[in-house]
Amino acid sequence: MPGEVIDRPNPQPLPSNIPEDVFTLSVKLEDAKLDESTATGLQEFRRAASYIAAAMIFLGDNVLLERDLTFEDIKPRLLGHWGTCPGLVLVYAHLNLLISKYNFDSIYVVGPGHGAPAILASLWLEGSLEKFYPNVGRNKQGLHNLITKFSTPSGFPSHVSAETPGAIHEGGELGYALSVAFGAVMDKPDLIVTCVVGDGEAESGPTATAWHGYKYIDPKESGGVIPIVHVNGFKISERTIYGCMDDKEMVSLFTGYGYQCRFVEDLDNIDADLAASMEWAYQEIRRIQKAARSGKPIMKPRWPVLIMRTPKGWGAPKKVGGEIMEGSFRAHQVPLMKAKDDPTELKQLQDWLQGYKPDELFSKDGSVHEAIERIIPKDDSKKLGQQIHTYGAHQVLKIPDWQKYAVKKGEQASCMSTIGELLDQILVDNPHSMRIFSPDELVSNKLDAVFRHTGRDFQWDEFSNARGGRVIEILSEHTCQGFLQGYTLTGGTGLFPSYESFLGIVHTMMVQYSKFNKMARETIWRKDISSINYLETSTWTRQEHNGFSHQNPSFIGAVLNLKPGAARVYLPPDANTFLSTLAHCLRSKNYVNLMVGSKQPQPVFLSAEEADSHCRAGASVWKFASTDGGLDPDVVLVGIGAEITFEVIQAAATLRQRTPNLRVRVVNVTDLMVLGLEGSHPHSLTHDDFDALFTADRPIHFNYHGYPNELKGLLFGRPSLHRISIEAYAEEGTTTTPFDMMLRNRVSRYHVMEAAIKGAAQRNEKIRLDMHELLSGVRHEISQVQEYIMTTSKDPENTYDTPAFDGKGSVHRDIGYAD
Repeated sequence: MPGEVIDRPNPQPLPSNIPEDVFTLSVKLEDAKLDESTATGLQEFRRAASYIAAAMIFLGDNVLLERDLTFEDIKPRLLGHWGTCPGLVLVYAHLNLLISKYNFDSIYVVGPGHGAPAILASLWLEGSLEKFYPNVGRNKQGLHNLITKFSTPSGFPSHVSAETPGAIHEGGELGYALSVAFGAVMDKPDLIVTCVVGDGEAESGPTATAWHGYKYIDPKESGGVIPIVHVNGFKISERTIYGCMDDKEMVSLFTGYGYQCRFVEDLDNIDADLAASMEWAYQEIRRIQKAARSGKPIMKPRWPVLIMRTPKGWGAPKKVGGEIMEGSFRAHQVPLMKAKDDPTELKQLQDWLQGYKPDELFSKDGSVHEAIERIIPKDDSKKLGQQIHTYGAHQVLKIPDWQKYAVKKGEQASCMSTIGELLDQILVDNPHSMRIFSPDELVSNKLDAVFRHTGRDFQWDEFSNARGGRVIEILSEHTCQGFLQGYTLTGGTGLFPSYESFLGIVHTMMVQYSKFNKMARETIWRKDISSINYLETSTWTRQEHNGFSHQNPSFIGAVLNLKPGAARVYLPPDANTFLSTLAHCLRSKNYVNLMVGSKQPQPVFLSAEEADSHCRAGASVWKFASTDGGLDPDVVLVGIGAEITFEVIQAAATLRQRTPNLRVRVVNVTDLMVLGLEGSHPHSLTHDDFDALFTADRPIHFNYHGYPNELKGLLFGRPSLHRISIEAYAEEGTTTTPFDMMLRNRVSRYHVMEAAIKGAAQRNEKIRLDMHELLSGVRHEISQVQEYIMTTSKDPENTYDTPAFDGKGSVHRDIGYAD
């Protein structure tokens, strides 16, 4: 069955069994009236924008209907979504009116991004498209270009995108508009973002949590959001949940979320109804802000939300081919799909478009009627398409000298605890342009040093309310990501720390963001923004206590799949290299940075100066762990990842003691992208540099933190791949000990030793002579250790002692079982 069978347009929800007195919770306003001039301006703006939006879907010529339509005037492919457009235009017109009245900064976030025709039409009317795209100026030729090129390779795409002035959210993947809107107002006290959430998007899990966004908005330091739930009742072929909820159910739901609920549903007087409702919402936000900024914040303020009920595809033909069109799911996309070759549908299109009376709205040269101009803000900087926060408000962070926080070489330190000290100072130095968004794991991830000078920004909690906290912790990765995107795209810098295994929850959000940013870089008018920064810890190597469900490094692969111009993946091996990496990432622009590291104490292998040099290079020979500084090796051992590198170091130390004839070069890779084929990434090593680091002909063994196919993909195309072996996370795990995790995934020191012996035997006759005996000994040790772990449920003593290469013996450290 292709869709529901409905017997009437715009069916209303059946009454619920909730008591009538819940209506007292909704906001009632006096009957609204508009003066004639304002009413005319709103109506003509809506007619003009709706006309342009509909024409964009259908017309390849004759864009002002200067003659009757012919089949030749219709585009060969009809692409676009009409159903949401009338509602989006309605909100746009009233935002213009409100901004003109109060002259405030505003952004329009559109959840149903497939309603791009509505937004582009409105941008054309206000002159913002012309500012950024002179070929679509406010004249007849510009209008022709806009309409005829829409949804073609030479025009604007079918969805709101980075090419759309004023946009900070595409809306292609539904669920994130509201959290992006909340992120955008953070640290911008005068900004108000109006966010339309379609009733289809409202069914998504991320949107359900994002309604709590106001609980993280301090009205003293941040702006406000006007959420508008656009209930037109239908998705592509089915009614929506919200479309089947009556007003009693809606007001109960949103009151529980913490909102004051105002219904906008007087279709016969919609402009007056929405104008009064927008005025009320604006004044409520300013009232709450005024209280907070005067030192008397309202605890648990009830913020405004509008529930706007309008028909799906409002204005489209009532019926097409005998089927209900306006007010049904059939209006979702193209209402007249046969207009190119069906005379009846062509005539319906002619009548539909002519119904907007374009000759009354546009002059012969394409300019717009004066009444429309009256409701458009006079100040260009206040127009929705020219709001500087959406394309040019980047604030450069002050980053202190990270070397002041460096740990002495040879000591042991948690990477996370160490960078926590640096992050604490960065938050102090950047009190209005840096935030941390975390799924309730900062303390667990040993980043709690950030709380020395700040706190959590949770306004519903009496212990953190109105204290200016810079940390937002909410146990929803989707909401953290949305906050981060909105904050970053409007000029701020954010950091998203997370357990490694659960960062993948935002995989597609990250990809959608990267696509948006890619296209933004290809415009000439969008300025640089801070990179989006992920901090991945509590990794699989130390999630032995939580078990298999917490062992998942797949987010690395998600970032590797991005365009090379955006993707950056770092696996710093110790605290000092992590400090250097973090400082670099927070300074960088336009990238997707992923930093992967350990929260448990690890040896500090490099001094601050050495770490700085190592991170600049992305990879280097660790001469202290190599035979004769790495000269003329039999085999090259490569560590990528903190705990994984530690196992390589242990293997090298043991081999030096047991098989002094085996010559080893130890290499650490901290910037994963250097491994890619020359020219495949801005950081990739040249062939000569690759051979200088890894040799041109010796066996190479990689011990890698992520999945092996990631490394195989990076190395593909490098010469002599037959000499490379790889061990990595092999999807083996359970609740066990940390070292057993190494054994199960074949990345332990013993497995590295096995690979080293096999590799060295290819050219070193002494090793080849003893290879069987050496390998038998290593395999026997593996069995012994496995048996010990099974018997005692702990790792052998001294497993985590730091090896020494100077003859002084190893340095003991406790394993420090994870939280």
